[in-house]
Amino acid sequence: MSILVYTESENGTFKKAAFEVASYAKAVADQMGTSVTAVAVNVNDTSELGKYGVDKVLNVSNDGLAKFNAKSYASVLSQAAKQEGSKVVVLSQSADSKYLAPLLSVGLDAGYASNVVAIPTSTSPFTVKRTAFTNKAFNFTTIDTDVKIVGVSNNSFGLVENSASASSEDFSPEIASSGVTVESVDKVTDKVTIADAEIVVSAGRGLKGPENWGMVEELADVLGAATACSKPVSDLGWRPHSEHVGQTGKPVASNLYIAIGISGAIQHLAGINASKVKVVINTDPEAPFFKAADYGVVGDAFEVVPQLIEKLKAFKSANA
Repeated sequence: MSILVYTESENGTFKKAAFEVASYAKAVADQMGTSVTAVAVNVNDTSELGKYGVDKVLNVSNDGLAKFNAKSYASVLSQAAKQEGSKVVVLSQSADSKYLAPLLSVGLDAGYASNVVAIPTSTSPFTVKRTAFTNKAFNFTTIDTDVKIVGVSNNSFGLVENSASASSEDFSPEIASSGVTVESVDKVTDKVTIADAEIVVSAGRGLKGPENWGMVEELADVLGAATACSKPVSDLGWRPHSEHVGQTGKPVASNLYIAIGISGAIQHLAGINASKVKVVINTDPEAPFFKAADYGVVGDAFEVVPQLIEKLKAFKSANA
């Protein structure tokens, strides 16, 4: 009756979220006095999962799963859960897992709690703490079905090393036909993605034009951060829509969110509210973002950001 965890990967390598959900699953397993079994799809080396408390890895190698398809992946996880007798299945809150979870819920006749931010307050009844109202509040949800599915909010639990000797076995489930064909996937390489980023540097119309984005990218590079933008910026074509964050774009749950020249419309704030520390740089002291921010700088971004980059570089050099 082990805890089952889906460990996401890309190009044969685990994503950061895989280690976070494994860490969470280990904590729940300790509460329930059981073990952790991970499902890894087309991963080259699964040994690192043992560092985060995984006891067993079910290796799935199938060319039909080379591109993510929610129906096919849900079928794989459903078969794994039934084989292992798992009563708790742990997923991340990535775009893929949000698509996958409802299908898996139907397949296992399981209750699903999304946006979970802490280990269960009780395992009998099974009760979890979740964010609600676009991260403005918390609620406690009890899942009373036999099988429970937990979606762990990104960066809410963190990576917790808890070494185990993860055994590995091949798993060859039947692959369900999805009826969906992926013809091509275009991805930006050599950049931190918004979904995996612990730090996000975002900018708005205050930068006055796309030609000024160099300093945003330089700041992100110094911090090892992802770059993002507000909706008006993506609508104007200054930045790709994949960088648009907010309630109508991608949600952000980073450890640090830096907003440059963004006034802070309610839709934007709702989408980034889960970030732990929010910093705003804006010339307008009455900008709504200042009420939501943990730290604020009233000043011209074209003066503040270059100085910030210079100071960060000096700090990194001194501590290299």
